[in-house]
This record gives sequence, C-alpha cells and structure tokens, in this order.
Amino acid sequence: MALRATVFKAEIGIADLDRHYYQDHNLILARHPSENDERMMVRLLAFVLNASESLEFGRGISTDDEPALWDRDLTGSVQHWIEVGQPDERLIRRACGKADKVTVYAFGRGVDQWWLTNSKALGKQDKLQVWRVSPQECADMAKLAERGMKLQCTIQDGHVMVAADSDTLQIEPQRLTVER
Repeated sequence: MALRATVFKAEIGIADLDRHYYQDHNLILARHPSENDERMMVRLLAFVLNASESLEFGRGISTDDEPALWDRDLTGSVQHWIEVGQPDERLIRRACGKADKVTVYAFGRGVDQWWLTNSKALGKQDKLQVWRVSPQECADMAKLAERGMKLQCTIQDGHVMVAADSDTLQIEPQRLTVER
C-alpha cells in the first residue's frame, strides 16, 4: 500500500514592502511521504517571497517535469519556475529553457558542496537566481509546521519576518553568485 501525502492548510497574510504586494492566501500544501517539514516550509517560504495571484504549487517531489512552484500566464507559458533544495544542474538548465525566470531556494546539508560543484555551469544561466536558506532558519521554520497554520509574513529589504502564535522568526535568504 502506497503512503499518502499529508495535507497541511496555511492561512498566510503577506505584506511584501519590497514589491508592494499585500494579500491573504489560504493554501493547501500536500507533504509527500518522503518530504520533511523543513522542505515543506521552504516551499512555503518560496511562495511568500514570490506570491502572486497566479503562483501555484507543482504536483510534488516525485514529478520531474514540474517545479516546486510555478507562475504561468493565461496561455500556460511558464513565467517563473521555482525549485527548492539542491536540484540537478540539468533540471535547472531545462527550466531556464522553459521559463522566463528561474529561482532556486537551496537548503539542507551539503548546500555549499552542491553550489561549489554546480556554480560554474549555473552561472551561465542568465534567467537564474539562487538563494541559500541557512540550516538554522530551516530548523526554525520547521518548528512552525502544523496541520493548520496561521502566519503573518512581512518582507522588507530582503528580510522576512514570519509571525505565528507560538513564535516570530527572522529569515534572510542569501543570494549565491558566481565569482567571475
């Protein structure tokens, strides 16, 4: 018998002062059996940082031809492809061929080695931005994971403040760049 995804519901209030985006979202996140709370919360962080009316979650971790999140226009063209974790360089290259913009939120053990291995090839992709979320920030976000979450998120100057009933976090993803 196959394990089923665990469903999480999140009520998110977003005040993005950098992009002048102010909206409430009611989200349903399906956490794949092989996905942990840290990865799910980084997907949620990626949603918060890139929120729009058309941004949606992909089908999940087991689907190679879809990202963690994407923003498509009315014709189905991919405007923004968003991955989390340490995706294969070939997948990112393919995404850059399909989308107008590609963003990766890298996290987890081995991010530094992953970046060292892939940065030269990824640096050739003009449409790509790579951000690193620290292990401590991931662990702190994972503590907020509940089946029914209510979060208020404020973004200013690249800093994200996430407020929940139990805690308030400061998250500052670091942009990774290629040394030229």
